[in-house]
Amino acid sequence: MTTFTLDPATKVIVQGATGRMGRRHTELMLGYGTRIVGGIAGSGRREGSPTPLFDSCAEAVAATGAETSITLVPPMDVLAAVTEALEGGIRLIVSPSEGMPVHDAVVAYGRVQAYGATWVGPSTPGLAIPGKMKLGFIPDISLAPGPLGIMSKSGTLSYEACFRLASAGMGQSTWVGVGGDPVKGVRFAELLPYFQADPATRAVVVLGEIGGGEEEELAEEMARLSFGKPVFVLLAGSSAPEGVTMGHAGALIQGGRGTIQSKTTALRDVGAQVFTSIEGLVRGVMEGDVRS
Repeated sequence: MTTFTLDPATKVIVQGATGRMGRRHTELMLGYGTRIVGGIAGSGRREGSPTPLFDSCAEAVAATGAETSITLVPPMDVLAAVTEALEGGIRLIVSPSEGMPVHDAVVAYGRVQAYGATWVGPSTPGLAIPGKMKLGFIPDISLAPGPLGIMSKSGTLSYEACFRLASAGMGQSTWVGVGGDPVKGVRFAELLPYFQADPATRAVVVLGEIGGGEEEELAEEMARLSFGKPVFVLLAGSSAPEGVTMGHAGALIQGGRGTIQSKTTALRDVGAQVFTSIEGLVRGVMEGDVRS
């Protein structure tokens, strides 16, 4: 199981920093306070870069001591970027790209495990410690320091839910988007030890959905850890018929696992509160009085 850690002072390099999206999001992340120390030059223009540029991850790590990278590259290039990051000495890799081929993701996952590294993504909106750093596309309007540890499959669902919670005065301690692909790096269950140990996290909000076994895995890990903090879960897709392809590649129902019913039962059996609407989730969190 991956050991997830996140240091707000981590030194970050951006792979794909000279592309249009890479350049723009480098500027946004720097503006938020993320400690970006360099970028890996691609085929885009080099002049006017908001950060020093290097020809490889190994060169960037040697020059800056970077420990983390974000791969702002096309989906077909994610495997190569992850491999280069690992070989260069990076140990936390964040991959927002959607549409990474499943076979590439399987290969990347194996390589990450072999190096003892941590991979968040693919198809992740990113991660953040609000007020200190963010990696990815999470909108600032949804970010606010607070007591809630956030883990989510869906970017857009998490933006809306966290915006409403933050507007009600309930911000986040750490936010991690795991992505909705069937093969990925960090999964919900692997984040629980981090949130269990984090003194800034008073409660955990899980933004899940129909399909896949990740929420059931989370329930099993909650039981194994005797997880002691309140857990609030939003399960999207309660009205979706079985056998219909959903928006996320990992939203598959197999063998009785992955249904709203199976997830709800597993999570409630270990003490989580489960909701099927953002309104219900917000109301439940606010009534839970997790500030104290």
